[in-house]
Amino acid sequence: MGGCLSTSNLGLGLYERKRNRKTFSDHVATLQNLSSIPNRIFANGKSRTSCIFTQQGRKGINQDAMIVWEEFMPEDVTFCGVFDGHGPHGHLVARKVRDLLPLKIMSSLHSCESKQSASSTACCAGNLKSDVGDAEKDGDPEETVGSLWREAFLKSYKAMDKELKSCPNLDCFCSGSTAITIVKQGSNLYMGSIGDSRAILGSKDSNDSMVAVQLTVDLKPDLPREAERIKRCKGRVFALQDEPEVPRVWLPFDDAPGLAMARAFGDFCLKEYGVISIPEFSHRILTERDKFIVLASDGVWDVLSNEEVVEIVASAPTRSSAARTLVDSAAREWKTKYPTSKMDDCAVVCLFLDGKIDAESDYDDQGFSSVTIQSNHSGNAAESDDGQNSEPSFQRNNTVRSREENDAYKRLTVEGEVLNGENSVHEDQNWSGLEGVTRVNSLVQLPRFSEERSRT
Repeated sequence: MGGCLSTSNLGLGLYERKRNRKTFSDHVATLQNLSSIPNRIFANGKSRTSCIFTQQGRKGINQDAMIVWEEFMPEDVTFCGVFDGHGPHGHLVARKVRDLLPLKIMSSLHSCESKQSASSTACCAGNLKSDVGDAEKDGDPEETVGSLWREAFLKSYKAMDKELKSCPNLDCFCSGSTAITIVKQGSNLYMGSIGDSRAILGSKDSNDSMVAVQLTVDLKPDLPREAERIKRCKGRVFALQDEPEVPRVWLPFDDAPGLAMARAFGDFCLKEYGVISIPEFSHRILTERDKFIVLASDGVWDVLSNEEVVEIVASAPTRSSAARTLVDSAAREWKTKYPTSKMDDCAVVCLFLDGKIDAESDYDDQGFSSVTIQSNHSGNAAESDDGQNSEPSFQRNNTVRSREENDAYKRLTVEGEVLNGENSVHEDQNWSGLEGVTRVNSLVQLPRFSEERSRT
């Protein structure tokens, strides 16, 4: 008989039918109450294999969101994501994507797996071809699993953007979010990303020294392929005179909104002009030399290089404090390198690949309360818009102004610099991204459309 491919034989085994006859729809239904899901953390703290931390910048409410979901699926599957919102409602977009995108990836994978299984069954039923011919057609089983994940990422990102567009209570016309998401299944790492959040890998080279491996590409408007697509769709790409290092996307007929990335969820005012939500997908096989993965928003990459990030995480006092140590270092570097700019929000996820994290007692020395730890493990933690003024140390991401370029704005940044640490900014406050000017992902000026058009 020819080789008929069955995903259940590929080690995927994510949705095998069990004797209790619990269907996938039943499983998804149990996930709707997100706050009750175990092994899912989204506020500052740790899990069994990771730590996460976010700190509000000085531009307003924290628009970053993050998540680690262990036991995301059976067969040793972990989901991690960082989402950086922008625009007036960017914080709401980022949180909605954080909550719904993992479920959509799960659902899409099941759909793709079911379709593949049905196709394989049909192949077996009507197989009249030679074994050699079928083997050539089936290809490498590992590649087939990778193609299932790729299709799942593409479908789920598309579905997520569609849901944002139809959401009646969330205006995403000039607001949106980046996304950097990874799924680790055993030694396989599947990644999907849009925007300029980034993932890197800390690994050891042949000399047993830690090195940084960039896993994703910052999808900015000046990348040749991105710029070509945008211009082909009549969008415009150029940088403002006072921030020449920040290329932005503009409408063909108006100098707005000035989006500093080529792909994003939301931002529907630009979706007809080249900004897309199709993720860059990649697959990597992890080895014993690979030690940890860091996901972070651009507030970190603006001031720290990949190598510096790996060094900071590898030398953190404890693993459970690595994310916070990294954010603190970024905050210090913002003050040192760009004293006249307002620090951007920072969000970090550190996933340790050997599956080990520090003992619970390590939190006492790092400022994590036991209450926070327990609430994070149960998934019941409240939203954290942590604006704590921590003191943070280090290649910029070429998206912020230099000290010289900011001379004209010194007067604006002297006043109102401190945000008083806690959740001092309410969700209904006015967005003031250009106040004090650092680089912002999209400018305050909005397209001059009628209100009716802006809600379509």
